[in-house]
Amino acid sequence: MFIDGVFSGGGIKAFALVGAFEEIEKKGIRFKRVAGTSAGSIIAALISAGYSSKEIFTCIDELDVSEFLDVRNPWLPMPITKWILMYWHLGLYKGNKLEQWIADKLSQKGLKTFADLPLDTLRVIASDLTNGRLLVLPDDLEDYGIQPLSFPIAKAIRMSCSLPYFFEPVKLRSRKGTSIIVDGGVLSNFPMWLFDTKNTKKIRPVIGIKLSHKMSEFKQNDIKNAVKLFSALFETMKNAHDARYISRRHEKDIIFIPTEGVLTTEFHLTNEKKHELLKIGREHAAHFFRTWSY
Repeated sequence: MFIDGVFSGGGIKAFALVGAFEEIEKKGIRFKRVAGTSAGSIIAALISAGYSSKEIFTCIDELDVSEFLDVRNPWLPMPITKWILMYWHLGLYKGNKLEQWIADKLSQKGLKTFADLPLDTLRVIASDLTNGRLLVLPDDLEDYGIQPLSFPIAKAIRMSCSLPYFFEPVKLRSRKGTSIIVDGGVLSNFPMWLFDTKNTKKIRPVIGIKLSHKMSEFKQNDIKNAVKLFSALFETMKNAHDARYISRRHEKDIIFIPTEGVLTTEFHLTNEKKHELLKIGREHAAHFFRTWSY
């Protein structure tokens, strides 16, 4: 059976997405088209390249994710330098090693640009802060005078994963000038709407895998100071667009995976936590399939 799949953002918690993917494979289900935001875009890209859940697990289990924290060459003693450079470069880490790792994994399956994939197989979300718009990649690159199919997949994933202030934004140079591109989760952290719009006909079942509770189970933000205000502001930006789309009709097609206790940027994750996240993903996917019908 073929379906379309959507993977939410969630940073390092994406280990749980791999666990859910493993359970989906056990059901004999295969993905025809995939989409994702941020960390979800990485999983979607690897699936579109033909990686199995076991192969993806091996890739990330062997990986020291702290290697992605590539700082610029310091000219002052750390940690002062890191914060000074963030002011000018808009992020603590360059993000180049993340992009190179993705490019290497895709090249092992013979992929470099979107032309190497069947049309519409993979779509990812990013946020253009310069022009104040949500980007669907590779589709929207035409608006910038860039040929979508010639665009590197790894660069698109890097754009989708550019968590503000954590990774440096990607500077997209085009006929429109230079656009500052950051994490897609700023505007749509769970783009399930991609496969259910007037422009994209829903032609097969769609399953979403979301690293959170159901929308009805979200706790209210307790805003008592400026730090909590900023946190609530970012959470609202990330979730409000998708929450408006997700209804009870759509919830039946979503695997919700709560991942409390793990931070999005917890890059020094222990092996125990990695395996716990995989287990959580498998368990919630198994529970989902007990009642899911199509």
